[in-house]
Amino acid sequence: MTAATPLVADLTDRAVIEVAGPDWRAFLQGLLTQDVDTLTPGEIRFGALLTPQGRLLFDLFVIGRDDGCLIDCEASRRDALVQRLTIYRLRAKVEIKPGDQAAQALWRGEAQAPWLADPRLAGLGYRGYGVAASANADLAAWHAHRLAQGVPGPADWGDDKTYPIEANFDLLNGIDFRKGCFVGQETTSRMKRRGVIKTRMAPVSFEGPAPEPGSELLAADLRAGEALSGGDGVVMAALRLDRANGEPRLLPDGRAWEARWPAWMGVG
Repeated sequence: MTAATPLVADLTDRAVIEVAGPDWRAFLQGLLTQDVDTLTPGEIRFGALLTPQGRLLFDLFVIGRDDGCLIDCEASRRDALVQRLTIYRLRAKVEIKPGDQAAQALWRGEAQAPWLADPRLAGLGYRGYGVAASANADLAAWHAHRLAQGVPGPADWGDDKTYPIEANFDLLNGIDFRKGCFVGQETTSRMKRRGVIKTRMAPVSFEGPAPEPGSELLAADLRAGEALSGGDGVVMAALRLDRANGEPRLLPDGRAWEARWPAWMGVG
């Protein structure tokens, strides 16, 4: 059997920030949900910058370099992240500036350095920065693959409204609960410690076109969730764990929907 051809897409919705200077590790360590003290050159980790109240503000990947790190973030919000980091900088000896390395994704195949295994989930494949590989798939194909793996993205959690655990950051290696303090840590740690997780994101399937984002998902006449991003036949949804398996499960127009809990979540 012939091996499947690896697919490469340009992640034009992502951009990078360069962080350097003597204090870069200590600076980011006190801000992000991910540990950067032990980050080595050529290593990639997934994390976030939260609000002080513990809600998702920026998702990001941190890539170790010899003289600092790269931060991979949403392209449309890079300037806002640079501004937020600059506010936190105070007297720290840190340089923060936009980078010009293009981000790419590779999946459906094996890859070697300089490609980096996606730290969230093995099924997502690899990420590359400045690799300049020829793309043979578009951005929509990459997001369809991500959705098929059951992994939510920025379009699902929005800005300052979702707790990272609701977006499964704890299950996707996006929160290091063993590190020291970070912005929003108190709320995040309390949710994990007490197990008060009422909502999680997961794909739901149905027949036909996608409901409008924000549409109510019903189960046994109760609000069981909210449709988020996606397309025909499947969308990511924010689901109430105590209601998502009720019957009947209906979209606003009466069509049936079904939760597709990925195996890595351990739910369902």
